[in-house]
Amino acid sequence: MTPEERAVLAPYVTNTEGDVFVLTNLPEVVKGALFSRYSRSALGLRRLLLKEFLQDPAAALRELGAAAPQAGAAAARLAVGRAQEFYDRILDGYGDDSIGELGGAHLAMENVSMIATKVLEDARIGGSPLEKSTRYVSFGRKRGGEYLFHQEPALLASRHRERYLQTCRGLFETYLALMPPLTAHVEALSPRSAQTSEAAWRRSVNARVYDALRGLLPASTLTNMGIFGNGRFFEALLVRLRLSNLGELRTLAEAMSAELGKVIPSFIRRADPGHRHFQGFAAYQRQRGETVRTLAAQVPHVDAEPRAATVALVDHDPEAEVRVLAALVYPDSGASLAEARRWAASLSVPARLEIFQRLAGQRDNRRHKLPRALETVFYTFDLVGDFGMYRDLHRHRMLTQQRQPLSTRHGFALPEEVALAGEAGRYTEAMHGATEAYEAMRGDFPEQAQYVVPMACHIRWMVHVNLRALMWLVELRSTPQGHPAYRHMAQEMFRRVQEVHPALAALLRFVDLRDYALGRLDAEQRQEDKAR
Repeated sequence: MTPEERAVLAPYVTNTEGDVFVLTNLPEVVKGALFSRYSRSALGLRRLLLKEFLQDPAAALRELGAAAPQAGAAAARLAVGRAQEFYDRILDGYGDDSIGELGGAHLAMENVSMIATKVLEDARIGGSPLEKSTRYVSFGRKRGGEYLFHQEPALLASRHRERYLQTCRGLFETYLALMPPLTAHVEALSPRSAQTSEAAWRRSVNARVYDALRGLLPASTLTNMGIFGNGRFFEALLVRLRLSNLGELRTLAEAMSAELGKVIPSFIRRADPGHRHFQGFAAYQRQRGETVRTLAAQVPHVDAEPRAATVALVDHDPEAEVRVLAALVYPDSGASLAEARRWAASLSVPARLEIFQRLAGQRDNRRHKLPRALETVFYTFDLVGDFGMYRDLHRHRMLTQQRQPLSTRHGFALPEEVALAGEAGRYTEAMHGATEAYEAMRGDFPEQAQYVVPMACHIRWMVHVNLRALMWLVELRSTPQGHPAYRHMAQEMFRRVQEVHPALAALLRFVDLRDYALGRLDAEQRQEDKAR
């Protein structure tokens, strides 16, 4: 490579000679197309960039003679159109979906409802969402004289308009009204010690109050979230949103498509309603939905409806210990999987327990993950918990989760702090008002009625998870700084595993089964100490 060519490449790679380098100052579509061509060419990536994607290198050299190019000017010289043509040809001509994973975007979405965030976060692979927390920020402020909740057009245009608006406003008013008495109660319950800074103590008190009162927020509450995702992720997400029965999600899809089209247009072409792939998927989803709804209507409802948080272990593997031990030694044994399983089955119960305890003892903290052998064993849970807690656990992606619609049929959670502060009456009154509103609306608007359901109301969902992913979930979600509701759920999931597989449960040594008054206090104090 000549010195002149290196000068042309310099703005786009972190080094021009080494075997390892990073691409810089390039549009996503060009980076993705480059990597796609990389797999089909004998040339190196830098040579491909020079040969196929830089427009008029001679002109670039003349510009370099005057001054170093800025990132924006440099990107303007790239053959973006050619990269897009390449993507369009490969995706449409060959159906190579994987190249849609070679570029991505950081997408910010503001003023979306908490109902919408769950649909956005249902997509598990290829995207990383982050949502505004109900723990660190008060959701009681107004904009233009109105609380921040989704003004659902279908409900506002119906006979339920005033009931919907008044119920949502009433929930926010109760949320704000209970903050002073709850704050006073938490302060009295956990006074600041001499060793704790005022700032750390105040943050932990506020977090406990926000945690206790978040259940009053309706699912229509507006929040902000960001997602980093690759093109394939966004394509599938846009299709799902455009086929939703909720107008908010369809409107959101149009806004997302418009903005993503400025950055990764080729990646999301097939999510356009006019594209043949979209039409086929829409027809398939409609037929599949009709089939499933017909089957679901045949399922008898004989069990009593749960009215409290519950954790039921529905399925587990009786041969779990054997499977884990066999998978553990398999890579290093030189034996077949069948031979490894016969060896594991021959071990006595105490011998297996000793192995698991030895492995557990080698972990110094929860970030010391155990081998993939734990992924060979699965558990299926049927869970009932409040919607706020579900929102936290729903973010775990290395598992299968399916939820039922949000409703008021399973009752609601009354936080202990609210009851001890003497405010159970006002809290319960707000919940009953929301329940009445939901019941009045759901006959006409079964999906839109979810917007009025408070986060304290219980939702039912299932989780199918391997032991390794479960270990991460229950150890993380049982830490002292966690919300009490999901801490309890994580602890109960661990206990169900402990009941059927006590030896395997020994591996999960960092599950915290204790209770804490101000769970975030230690974390806040550590943060305060680091800032000094």
